Amino acid sequence: MTTRNISADRATAMLSVIKEFQCLSPQDIGIVAAACRWHRYEAGNEIVRYHDHTNSAFFIAQGEIRIMYHSLSGQEVILCDLPTGEIFGELTAIDGHPRSATAIARGSVLLASMPASDFQELIYGNRQIAEIILKRLTGQVRRLTERVYDYSTLAVRNRIQVELLRLARNHMISENVAVISPAPTQTEIANLVSTHREAVSRELNMLIRNKLILRQGHDLHVLDIAKLTEMVNEARGSF
Repeated sequence: MTTRNISADRATAMLSVIKEFQCLSPQDIGIVAAACRWHRYEAGNEIVRYHDHTNSAFFIAQGEIRIMYHSLSGQEVILCDLPTGEIFGELTAIDGHPRSATAIARGSVLLASMPASDFQELIYGNRQIAEIILKRLTGQVRRLTERVYDYSTLAVRNRIQVELLRLARNHMISENVAVISPAPTQTEIANLVSTHREAVSRELNMLIRNKLILRQGHDLHVLDIAKLTEMVNEARGSF
């Protein structure tokens, strides 16, 4: 990790890509920028570790990070990948508890960090930002609720379908087609849905035979999002 010096104007411009800040004025983003420090991480660098006591919130200005932890048995569990424009670390910045997961850079990443005291002051002092953060947190609760439901009720093959559908919706190239590029490995998909690589391989091969997906090099083409959505909805509706 290296600490970067960035001019006030560039810092404001870089923070304007954060989704939660896009409705703010340049003046308000400038206030946020003034409280931030900038850091460059390279692929594989650990940004925060599960259960550590750092308390900053982070804003992803460039690159992508992975949120994950390891189970007691040593299995890697991937919670999510966060691209440019996302925030992470806000839970600890708000409640002061140890980190709930580990964050690792997936490539070269440029981050702005804000100490918990400044982050809380930002929330308490700006109603618009407070509303944005509240909506973000409620959105996380809803997504986690859905994930717990899926893990508790769906078979492994259906959980794999759910994850492929989630990825596809983030990589749409037309109304019914997506290209996930680069595609996650079978092991990464397995770690996302708490299964093993062999189960992922079987399900992907079945979807290929049914012409729902196509693998080309490092890309995964989802050829019929509507059908995949129907399969997921049928699985969820059977409980």
